[in-house]
Amino acid sequence: MRPRLALAALAPVVFVLAAACSTPAATPAAADVDAVVARVMSGLRPGIVVKGAAPITYPLAERMAHYKVPGVSIAVADSGRIVWARSFGVKEAGTTDSVTPTTIFQAASISKPVAATGMMRLVQEGKLSLDAPVNDYLTSWKLPDNRFTATEKVTLRRIASHHAGLTVHGFPGYAVTDSIPTVVQVLDGAKPANTKAVRVDTTPGAIVRYSGGGTTMEQLVMTDVSGEPFPALMKRLVLDPMGMTESGYDQPLPPARRGQEAAGHRSDGTMVEGRWHVYPEMAPAGLWTTPTDLLKWALEIAAARAGTSSTVLSQQSATEMLTPQNDGYGVGPAVGGTGPGERFGHGGANEGYRAQLTYFPTLGKGAAVMTNSDAGSALAQEILLALAAEYQWAEFAPREVTTIAMDSVALDAFVGRYTMTSPMKGEVTVAREGSTLYVHEPQFIPRTAVVFLEQHKALSLESGMELTFGTNASGRVDRVMLGGMTLRRAGK
Repeated sequence: MRPRLALAALAPVVFVLAAACSTPAATPAAADVDAVVARVMSGLRPGIVVKGAAPITYPLAERMAHYKVPGVSIAVADSGRIVWARSFGVKEAGTTDSVTPTTIFQAASISKPVAATGMMRLVQEGKLSLDAPVNDYLTSWKLPDNRFTATEKVTLRRIASHHAGLTVHGFPGYAVTDSIPTVVQVLDGAKPANTKAVRVDTTPGAIVRYSGGGTTMEQLVMTDVSGEPFPALMKRLVLDPMGMTESGYDQPLPPARRGQEAAGHRSDGTMVEGRWHVYPEMAPAGLWTTPTDLLKWALEIAAARAGTSSTVLSQQSATEMLTPQNDGYGVGPAVGGTGPGERFGHGGANEGYRAQLTYFPTLGKGAAVMTNSDAGSALAQEILLALAAEYQWAEFAPREVTTIAMDSVALDAFVGRYTMTSPMKGEVTVAREGSTLYVHEPQFIPRTAVVFLEQHKALSLESGMELTFGTNASGRVDRVMLGGMTLRRAGK
């Protein structure tokens, strides 16, 4: 029997911080910070609201219990400074070992834009080019050419902005007791790698498709060119110069840092076996860090683009990073918005961890939220929305939707198990309780209620996940599309 989640040590730990920036501002008094934090932590709100419904807010402790998230850590920037960092809950469910602002979490895919910063340093030093074929730099391994690369090449710019035509969306990592593959074995899908080979299967530059496999290739380019192990290279190029003193790409976590980390947890509140998974795919998924360190990165990138710092990147390099290359990505970071609503950052999802980072460079505002649970994405979004309301972030508010009523008979048409085998394995269960439909996938989708926007289009108000159900020739629901993937209904 797996133990139930124990939410202990919910008393927050506070650090009030100041970071160098181009627009100095007074450090808030502790009493003012306490008042702000109290409002934010009692004002979490859903990412999606039904048009005409009364506003909803939640206290943090209630939402942590709802999502079975043992611990959460938050850092907030305002006026171009980190103004506070607080943490809640515990490192491991069932214990009283409190999360603190220096507790480290797996940043998961937020590793990508930080890694891209190191890549951009090598570019500005003349050791790499964003637009040359990656095979020009790879010495320990070569990307196999095929008909798709005959006219267009895989480049670092295309890799970092997810339109290089490469496969392998993400990585499940390895249990601490597993054999860990080399980066070359990961790229070739060779044992003991647990993912398929990273290959080009469409013309580079033709479409936007997220590829952690591509970022792993970027990692190999950087180590081949520099001759340095990736953790040491990133420490020298980015982490140390930015003052990210709690951060590192070492995989597995070094013994000297054991105990500083929050253990990863499943969506049912149980701990990941061995506390966390190991990610040899360091550039796309391997960063251990804190919310404060993530904001240090964001502040430095914004300052470099503004021309007020050249500690790590030149103004030209930072501008390149934050310039949209396609729909949603710069060279590394996710980007969006215009004017005061311009923002950059990334989300992260490793086994047992979820994190979000967003920063508005024009406003000098933003936050990083890190959790030690597979169910932490929705919680992080609710925290960010509370912060957006408190700090008046531009163009960051709940989405308003109009729903339609569905009776029990109509809902029964969707009930069943939906499976997928490629590009990854998974099974989504759709069940009805009364007049409500629930969706669940053990690894990535906590059990969540959905509402219907149209006859065959449903939405989770908690996570924002959209599901579109398809039918066969006889009109029977036989598949569901979500997250760009199609799952087929099992059975008759």
